[in-house]
Amino acid sequence: MSEVRSLSDKFFLVVKGLCMGAANKVPGVSGGIVAFVGGFYEEFIYSLQKINGKAFKLLLRGRFKSFHAYINGSFLSLLIFGMLVSYFSISKILDYFLEQKELFVWAAFFGMILGSIYYIGKDFNHWKKTTITAGLIGLVIGISISFLNPAKENDNLLFIFLCGIISVSGMTLPGLSGSFILILLGNYVLLLVDSVNALYDTLSEVFRGDFSFSKNEDRLNTLKILAVFTTGSAVGLVTLSHVLSYVLKHFKNITTAVIIGFITGSLGVVWPWKTTIYKTSSSGQLIYDSNGKEIISNYERFWPNFTLTETWWALFFVILGFVILLGLDWYGKKRKQSV
Repeated sequence: MSEVRSLSDKFFLVVKGLCMGAANKVPGVSGGIVAFVGGFYEEFIYSLQKINGKAFKLLLRGRFKSFHAYINGSFLSLLIFGMLVSYFSISKILDYFLEQKELFVWAAFFGMILGSIYYIGKDFNHWKKTTITAGLIGLVIGISISFLNPAKENDNLLFIFLCGIISVSGMTLPGLSGSFILILLGNYVLLLVDSVNALYDTLSEVFRGDFSFSKNEDRLNTLKILAVFTTGSAVGLVTLSHVLSYVLKHFKNITTAVIIGFITGSLGVVWPWKTTIYKTSSSGQLIYDSNGKEIISNYERFWPNFTLTETWWALFFVILGFVILLGLDWYGKKRKQSV
């Protein structure tokens, strides 16, 4: 892989990182889909695979330039930079629109996932007995995950570490939403809302010269949870990339068939027309997180009412999401032709 990249390539890598970060924050949407349709999924996986024993030897010997080149450093650093910026900017904007215009946001993502199914499937001409079976298995798993009920929140550090390993699968496997898995594990609010907000508040205070957070036990505990979760995510990202690079190399057609089936089965997760069901206590009272928001238990899906204006607006956003994916496809083809 070449480390030579134009300024426009670097800019678009940061943008793609922003999109991956935002997608990873939304339950039901996978950052891996962004990598897949953006045409850099395999480079992403193979670059992560380079973070191995040889890379650490180069690092320990002080051969930083060789280390940077070996792990495809400019690619990974720009992409990860975009993801980190996204968590403190785009994802917050996304949170706002999910609260104010939830139907339209889910409609846009639904259209994008439809577009990703088209994007992945349009050039896949390897349907036979084994790939059809693999696709059906992926479909069944995707549908099953869509209707699972979430568990209770758990702040045990070992469990948090495992959450990190499992949740990062959304970045490495298109169609598998890491944030939705965290909902199922009961720790979405703790790890992707409370912890991120705690880090954001802490950095803001440090920037102002305020270190009072060091005496706040709840804040320190939340930051410790975030550190363990981040460590688990890093471990999961590297280990899963090794597994996936092997699978892509030896079973590419079967893997692609599973991904197509899985993404199709996961459409139920992002179905725009749904009513939120909130968690309640044994006494029937709603359960809230530390920010005063009701904790989601699951969704009750329904068919849209075509007599409502908002339904047609939602359909517009479905089409818009689909067109965005077609635009990425067009950009990828144009870029290949210019190389």
